[in-house]
Amino acid sequence: MKITNAKVIVCSPGRNFVTLKIETDQGLHGIGDATLNGRELAVASYLEDHVAPLLLNSDPRRIEDTWQRLYRGAYWRRGPVTMSAIAAVDTALWDIKGKMANMPVYELLGGASRDGVMVYGHANGSGIEHTTDEVGKYVSLGYKAIRVQSGIPGVHGAYGVGRGQMYYEPADGLMPTETIWDTAAYLRFAPKLFERVREVHGSEIHLLHDVHHRLTPIEAGRLGKSLEPFDLFWMEDCTPAENQEGFRLVRNHTTTPLAVGEVFNSIHDCRTLIEEQLIDFIRATVVHAGGITHLRQIANLAALYQVRTGSHGATDLSPACMGAALNFDLWVPNFGIQEYMRHTPETDEVFPHAYSFSDGYLHPGDEPGIGVDIDEDLAAKYPYSAKQLPIARLKDGSMWNW
Repeated sequence: MKITNAKVIVCSPGRNFVTLKIETDQGLHGIGDATLNGRELAVASYLEDHVAPLLLNSDPRRIEDTWQRLYRGAYWRRGPVTMSAIAAVDTALWDIKGKMANMPVYELLGGASRDGVMVYGHANGSGIEHTTDEVGKYVSLGYKAIRVQSGIPGVHGAYGVGRGQMYYEPADGLMPTETIWDTAAYLRFAPKLFERVREVHGSEIHLLHDVHHRLTPIEAGRLGKSLEPFDLFWMEDCTPAENQEGFRLVRNHTTTPLAVGEVFNSIHDCRTLIEEQLIDFIRATVVHAGGITHLRQIANLAALYQVRTGSHGATDLSPACMGAALNFDLWVPNFGIQEYMRHTPETDEVFPHAYSFSDGYLHPGDEPGIGVDIDEDLAAKYPYSAKQLPIARLKDGSMWNW
């Protein structure tokens, strides 16, 4: 068996996606997600100009060898562009292998470790009461876990306040939207938000919160301490993780569980965090961390230290990535939870998929491979639309972490 074509498909059915489709001489094909939010064309070029030529006439069954070739052979290792491109190839090859075996990918990984994948949705509101109402909507849909984000009085454009129903897509224009950040106002506000949510919705539902890299380690420790009475499932991205050692300070000041890793590209980004047990959940995902092959290495390392997975799953991951992630989640022994932001109807039509939601859980389905495909004719009706992620500034105009 040989690879005869590696096609890069860029489309925008509600938001931009980059998809790699690998075709073989035996009529099988596989797809993989290569989307890098706000920098999509960089990955598309990397795939078209540097990776696709290397794949032609190679054996699609040699997944590990192909991964090593693309990682070691490039010399310039790691980074979001390189690892997203490798992830797309890797996912597509797993998809082909599953179709060859007439099995879903989770069976090839070792079979299911659970009956379903617990997911969390996003309750976003303009203020405490609105956000509390939005939590109630997810409870009524059967979600067992909900991420809670709210607008903050006096803070323009606080992270996580959605502009639509059931999903939140921040990238919005050719030039980035500027938002304002006020740490002191946020630290005063967050405990009041969760106090109200618990008061209305009780203690049974799992609540999560994303700080989005906004705090210093000592500020993050203070926030975690103030949220302890409300029993969060996790506090995510509480401080920028380039400074892995900073999580030691956070850990020393709070018992609120910590999650990080959606921007990680390799096992080296999280070694200190995992080996020193400074986090409870690792959020690396298929598309940005080198595909199923490399994410499995990260999960295996995490399992040694009782760290569980909690992969990123916002709308900047296409259904192709979600299908791959759910196959991985159903298998991985140290699974924790999976983020699940619903895509637009247009996206779901472009990417027909076998996965389904029921009573707070997703299942990848039993279709061979990752259980997701792409309708190329329909995708062509949604051309690329240049968009940027927002940026954040402090009130004095200083750049801050978005």
